[in-house]
Amino acid sequence: MPPVTSPDETPALSPRHRRLLFRAQHRGTKECDLMIGGFVRRHIAALGEAELAELEAILELPDVDLADWLCGRRPMPADLRSPLLERMAQEARAGLAR
Repeated sequence: MPPVTSPDETPALSPRHRRLLFRAQHRGTKECDLMIGGFVRRHIAALGEAELAELEAILELPDVDLADWLCGRRPMPADLRSPLLERMAQEARAGLAR
């Protein structure tokens, strides 16, 4: 499935996908809304069940910590490292480098 690029495309997503997309885009801090919400918007349609579960766990983490880890201001704790969180960090840092 191609990435979701507009709200008009969200009806094609399952209720679980739509709920996670909404949560990712409405974090509470603008910085996380952009980093996490943007990543999820671009990739939500292609995430498998294991990645969706991983995303649910990531969305439970505090914004302050997530922003610091994704931007590289603080190292990500080893026990929280996951392939999806690492991908988010790579994209966030690439966006900061532009």
